[in-house]
Amino acid sequence: MRLDKTSNPAFNDYFWDNSSKSSQKMTVKGILIKTLISLLIITTITVGIWKLYSQGTNIKWFVTGGMLSAIIISVVISVRQHWAWFLVPLYAIAKGVFLGGITSYAHAKFPNMPYQAIGVTVITFFVMLSLYQTRIIVVTKKLRSVIITACASIFVVYIISWILSFFGIKSFLWGTSWLAIVFNIVAAIFASLALLLDFDYIERHKNKAPKTKEWFATWGLLVTIIWLYVEILRLMKKLAIRF
Repeated sequence: MRLDKTSNPAFNDYFWDNSSKSSQKMTVKGILIKTLISLLIITTITVGIWKLYSQGTNIKWFVTGGMLSAIIISVVISVRQHWAWFLVPLYAIAKGVFLGGITSYAHAKFPNMPYQAIGVTVITFFVMLSLYQTRIIVVTKKLRSVIITACASIFVVYIISWILSFFGIKSFLWGTSWLAIVFNIVAAIFASLALLLDFDYIERHKNKAPKTKEWFATWGLLVTIIWLYVEILRLMKKLAIRF
């Protein structure tokens, strides 16, 4: 396995063919604008679902529907790269529905917790960006390998846990035991570190990859940022219940 790949499928070399003849190249500014627009879409949908829940609407299937839709869209993006320009906004909508559901439940039990989780996520993002830009943390091949292995292992555990739930077997992940909390902490840490890989891959391909690849970069950042937020929110909920 090549060590210059990231754990994020959007940043795999398979999706980055720099041999394009296009005169317009991917830029950091372009990625930033598209990412901000996507986050605005996610926020708008989340707030809308939140209001529906506060009005008594049953949003039970919003979480599952949003999650499955996001997974399907991600698979389609993987095999139809040139569709990313309209699939990424759809991905943002699906994630907005998913986050709207889990955020509503979290806020109902622990008022203002989602705001705190968002704040921690934003701070973490800029801290990791600063650590990367100042080269306090240098993304080496060994570091990439460790992060990739850890993230892959975490996702495998989540998938197994999800499959077991269909058979009525409840995984330790959904409880508030110390083991579950430690796992959440580890997952949040590696979600943060995954941002470093995303920053590194974007830097190495900026002004080289074609302009259309900005949508892949946007998708990749969204995947990591949302994962980080979900891990932080789950961790805060467990700690609140525990203590």
